[in-house]
Amino acid sequence: MTSTTVPKLPRGGGFILGVLIFGWVATIAYWVTWFAIDREILASAHTESYYAFENAFPAADAWMVIAGIVATVAMIRRHGSAFLWSIVAGATSIYLGLMDVLFDLENGIYHSPDTGGVIVEAVINVLTLSLGAVVLFWTWRERRALSAFAGW
Repeated sequence: MTSTTVPKLPRGGGFILGVLIFGWVATIAYWVTWFAIDREILASAHTESYYAFENAFPAADAWMVIAGIVATVAMIRRHGSAFLWSIVAGATSIYLGLMDVLFDLENGIYHSPDTGGVIVEAVINVLTLSLGAVVLFWTWRERRALSAFAGW
């Protein structure tokens, strides 16, 4: 019987795992709240165009969640595909964050009198952009270590 040592994650890997998990859990929680609890908790505007815009996101957010879950599993299993899926998750997060910010800027969302909604929206925008960038840059920096995991 041979013993196999599990390769260590590159420096910062535990933090990135936490970011990935936070991203997909928070996204799932957002949509559960939006569709099953009360969308008004999250809404930063109350116009038809705002609701139409938000309702256009579930499929793209589902893709981000899938990428984040697959990246998480691949990283935990030390599979070389962690590199690919982490890049996908980080880039998708940035893309969706930029779509959201542009809509908010073009439609005056940040100037809404609904301070609570604006705060929720701003937090989502900052987290989506910054955490996506953190995952993307860390993954690129650690591409050789991640690609060296078994199964690549």
